[in-house]
Amino acid sequence: MALKAQEIADAIYEHLKKDVDGNNFSKFYIGITNDIERRLFGEHNVPKEQGAAWWIIKEAINKNTAQKVEEHFLNRGMQGDTGGGFEDSVWVYCYKISSKTRE
Repeated sequence: MALKAQEIADAIYEHLKKDVDGNNFSKFYIGITNDIERRLFGEHNVPKEQGAAWWIIKEAINKNTAQKVEEHFLNRGMQGDTGGGFEDSVWVYCYKISSKTRE
């Protein structure tokens, strides 16, 4: 189900509470994509097993909404960059940076 920006941000904040570093935004990466499999698990090398890595994905109602969420967390100190993605990049993803991930 596609979500609004505030709904996605709330879900990410809730998920951050589960991690000991949840208040240290610089230890997390935020991005948007049109292909979670390729971007998150392939290019960023995030382990698929939720227990092996901290990550969350949410579908936005459109690219503009996804970008708003991305910019919000970048402004809070998360790693990442704006301006990426394609018109169908409606997936917001966030993961904890580790020695195995590629940023």
